[in-house]
Amino acid sequence: MMDVISEFDLSVDGAQLFRGALLPCLSDLIEALAGLPPAEAGVRISGIEALRPILSTDGCIGRIAGSVLGSRARPVRAILFNKTPEANWPLAWHQDRTICVRQKREVNGFGPWTVKSGMQHVAPPFDLLSRMVTLRAHIDDVPTTNAPLLIAPGSHKRGRVPIDAIGDVVRDCGTAACLAEAGDIWVYSTPILHASEVSSKPRSRRVLQVDFAAEDLPDGLNWLGV
Repeated sequence: MMDVISEFDLSVDGAQLFRGALLPCLSDLIEALAGLPPAEAGVRISGIEALRPILSTDGCIGRIAGSVLGSRARPVRAILFNKTPEANWPLAWHQDRTICVRQKREVNGFGPWTVKSGMQHVAPPFDLLSRMVTLRAHIDDVPTTNAPLLIAPGSHKRGRVPIDAIGDVVRDCGTAACLAEAGDIWVYSTPILHASEVSSKPRSRRVLQVDFAAEDLPDGLNWLGV
């Protein structure tokens, strides 16, 4: 059974809604992202100067990450998602298991490596992911008809879930839909199991997803950052 949620607690459920937290800088965010391809499903972002004040711990988005991770919180990866009538895709249940780094460097416990949009990605030790948070800043409304993110509440506490066990964990934890209005920010524990369906009434559904961490990487590895 699927629930529609708004009052979840990050530490317990792995998700929490901050209503209207983006509104003071929503127009600035839209302007900062204006040069990106509007019709692509997911655009990985690096080097947009105008995003930095919004993602800093003094900004609308970074402030929320800082309230969870502390003053050292910093954005380490950002992706702009936009489901439209032309790009309306489903997303199977999964955990986010990679981070984005400046360059490839063999370090014990880190791997395998992949390249996405020209950026080096690597799977880190899972406990590092468990200390991160992922924020989704909603530029458009996301009602039930516009493919809200689905989560399995509490699944962030299950560790690295084997692919063939994901279905069982989702059934055990249950499923919840994270509805949002433009200007809302959802914060998630990065390892939470999540998915989404195709939009039944597709329209623009822009979401800036940003991973935050509060620690350096070991042995010469460096976050690419945003």
